[in-house]
Amino acid sequence: MKTNFLLVFLLWGAGLGAAAQYAKVSVVFSYLPSLYPSAGASIGLAVSLVGAVGIILGVVAGVLVSRLGYRRTLLAALWAGAAISALQALVPPFAAFLALRVAEGMSHLALVVALPTLIAQVSAPQHRGFTLTLWGTFFGVAFAVLAAFGMPLVVRFGVPGLFAAHAAYLALFALILAPVLKPLARNAPAAVPSFADILAKHAEIYRSPYLSAPAFGWLFYTFCFVAVLTVIPPYIDEASRIRVMATMPLASILSSLTFGVLLLRVMPATSVTILGFTLAALTMLWLWASPGAPMACIALALCLGLVQGSGFASVPQLNAEAASQAQANGAMAQMGNLGNTLGTPIMVAALAGFGYVALPVLIGGMLLAGAGAHLLLAARRRSAGFSSNG
Repeated sequence: MKTNFLLVFLLWGAGLGAAAQYAKVSVVFSYLPSLYPSAGASIGLAVSLVGAVGIILGVVAGVLVSRLGYRRTLLAALWAGAAISALQALVPPFAAFLALRVAEGMSHLALVVALPTLIAQVSAPQHRGFTLTLWGTFFGVAFAVLAAFGMPLVVRFGVPGLFAAHAAYLALFALILAPVLKPLARNAPAAVPSFADILAKHAEIYRSPYLSAPAFGWLFYTFCFVAVLTVIPPYIDEASRIRVMATMPLASILSSLTFGVLLLRVMPATSVTILGFTLAALTMLWLWASPGAPMACIALALCLGLVQGSGFASVPQLNAEAASQAQANGAMAQMGNLGNTLGTPIMVAALAGFGYVALPVLIGGMLLAGAGAHLLLAARRRSAGFSSNG
């Protein structure tokens, strides 16, 4: 099997549009009160609703995408996302905008399940370390691109201009990918699972040390990375604060695409994840001794970069079938949204109660818990006679 690198990069490009469904509202959040002055504190729902959909329906998306077909789901989600952004560009009433964000959460969920599953399918086994690590950068790259180019667009054309540009971007990728993905089309049963089926599938996935391992690792990663980026700025010297905060996501991406890819050639993905968690926990000792030290912050991001890429690479290593990969990716989406949602408020509450010491203790503990979860699940796989190198 040969890797279709052109298709891999096209799918990754579509993934940037999926990440922008989050990022486009996050980067312009300070502008939203001017669009919806009567929304008050409810304006925060504009960001959180997309994540809430992921928490509730992550596993459901994994099941449905595998049943409905990856190409069909991907194209439908891209067109739906484009339509939703186009409607948002019309500045509907706030209640309608929130309803559109719920629908956008469903589109986003379908995309983040279908895209990595398709990338794994079109990648030769020896290249999956690189292609899925590349996929793992989609959130960081999208936020960086929107910060660099989205904000100037907003300054010139307003928030609706950014939403319109996002609609055009998703529609463009739907048009490009429709013919390219045609050879991958499969006749898949379109049966919708019952509520009992959905509950049973949750139990099946989270009992399985193969399906659940990437998701549990992703839970601890998202909890820590988002919380640290949110709460650590005040502890960094003001003279270097902006530079450090801009460097951390880029350092994570760079580490993932360099050290991470190299390690994935010689180590199972779960071992790279455990290494990343362990090294990141050690950097918390540095941050304990030197609160807000710029190099310690960047070292933490570099270590977490190993977790970023290997998390997605572990999905096909542990699950050979495309349907199982879709379910594992759905569980990752579910746990990732849970980690994103819980990390910051828990960290803020801990800092309020115990001061700075809570940051290295809590984050360090969660990083070690991530490594421990992977070690425990690896032991379960060995006891079940798991013979792969995952």
